[in-house]
Amino acid sequence: MQSSPGNPPLPPCRKVAILFAGGPAPAANAVISTAAASFLKHGIPVVGILHGYSRLVNYKPEEGLVEGRHYIMLDQQRLKRTRNTQGILIGTARTNPGSEIWHPAHLRDPERTAKLRTIYEALRSLEVDALISIGGDDTLTTANKFQRFQYYLPEGSPRIRVVHVPKTIDNDYEGIDFTFGYFTAADTLATEIRNLLADAEASSMYFLAETMGRRAGWLAYGAAIAGEASLVLGPEDVYGQYADFEPAIDPITQQPYERRIMNVDAVVRRIVATMRAREEREGKHFGVIVMAEGLADFLPAAYLQGIPRDEHGHIAFSQVNLGRKFAAWVAEEYKRQTQRQRKVVGLQLGYETRCARPHAFDVMLGSQLGVGAYRVLVEAKEDGVMISVRGQLELHWVPFDQLIDQETLRARVRYIDLKSDFHKLARFLETDVDG
Repeated sequence: MQSSPGNPPLPPCRKVAILFAGGPAPAANAVISTAAASFLKHGIPVVGILHGYSRLVNYKPEEGLVEGRHYIMLDQQRLKRTRNTQGILIGTARTNPGSEIWHPAHLRDPERTAKLRTIYEALRSLEVDALISIGGDDTLTTANKFQRFQYYLPEGSPRIRVVHVPKTIDNDYEGIDFTFGYFTAADTLATEIRNLLADAEASSMYFLAETMGRRAGWLAYGAAIAGEASLVLGPEDVYGQYADFEPAIDPITQQPYERRIMNVDAVVRRIVATMRAREEREGKHFGVIVMAEGLADFLPAAYLQGIPRDEHGHIAFSQVNLGRKFAAWVAEEYKRQTQRQRKVVGLQLGYETRCARPHAFDVMLGSQLGVGAYRVLVEAKEDGVMISVRGQLELHWVPFDQLIDQETLRARVRYIDLKSDFHKLARFLETDVDG
């Protein structure tokens, strides 16, 4: 093996693989379909890897990969009128082949990189020389690790170029303004919120809706603004009087650190303050409070006992039941302050958004990103970059190095700027609790 990263020549694109990982998102098929069609148009075969990395990690050379079980060939007939369809043509999974790698030095360790080597050998068995990775920030980190791992292959080993298409309804990606599926998901949630609002008004009650949004509040904020929610809170709002700290151990590195946590009592009081202000100033005894699920990550450790984590170290938000917990706490605090009962119902929203029929904008955005994969690999002959757009769907690409923390190999998260006009818009539309 080479002792340090080299720069072997990049191969031409003779056969390309497309892989989708992580949670579904509207317009996934727009990306897959247009990317595949672009390569096919120029005589380049396209392999659709089925269900993320889940089947590649179990590759055995003596058994090989079986078409229909491990992969499919994406041809024009299979792609026919798929751009606007729901779901994912090639399926997905959350398998993480880079789970043992969280420092650059680990890329030299044969044991830690064993799964990446298996992925490499599986793809090479199909004679693939370029991989289009579609997924969220965890999938981006895997793409980066897989691309960098190849620097340490034995000299003369063929390279598989890697480009990444950003995917998340959470819209928390560095390097791109909006991710495909975000607007469809936000609109789907907004419709649910408006339905809940009508129910709440009819019954003089409150709903506390927990929405998807693992790391940042983009989806919760977008849905709340479009759905006319009474208040929205995301991970970015855990600061100042709403924040505290406690000692913790990083679930991946097992290193100690000071963990920022939520001051639960202060957040509960903030919600109740909104409820009371709506009653006293506007005569409204109902509403919908929206909370991003990522707030669960800021609960004190005592509240998260027994909650499992996935291969990427993330807690199982669905098992925390953040909405229901806060609904009970808010109802109790409201009664304490007012000596009156107010029904507060907690519920989770989100899964219904991930495979909703995509809106035109998301189809256009996804299509441009799919075409971008072809242009980056064939026209620009790039490797180790994320495809992005800006302005009026103008293509550009961002090197992995600008998106990944080079010490931890984790993707950087794009949070809502609390000084931004987007954040101010949400607060402006809410009832002012300060007067």
